[in-house]
Amino acid sequence: MPNHTHSLLLRFEDKHIEDIVDAHKGYTAHKANEYLNRSRQFWMEDYFDRFIRNEEHYWNTVRYIENNPVKARLCSKEPGDWPFSSAWFRKH
Repeated sequence: MPNHTHSLLLRFEDKHIEDIVDAHKGYTAHKANEYLNRSRQFWMEDYFDRFIRNEEHYWNTVRYIENNPVKARLCSKEPGDWPFSSAWFRKH
């Protein structure tokens, strides 16, 4: 996605989601700014998280994430056509 990202993570019990998100955002912001030859803020400070409660919620979340590029019209009608998603890796 060009303006946001989705991640579905399994964390170790001794790790806090805030630390994981901070590390992810820090690393990706540094690399993106390096690639774009700039040094300003890349990500918004806030984020949204969800706790997956059961298997149905898990698969609904996977479908939501994988259909996001289709909804944004970044690929055709198939989530597996978006090369930056888990759906693409399963398709290929």
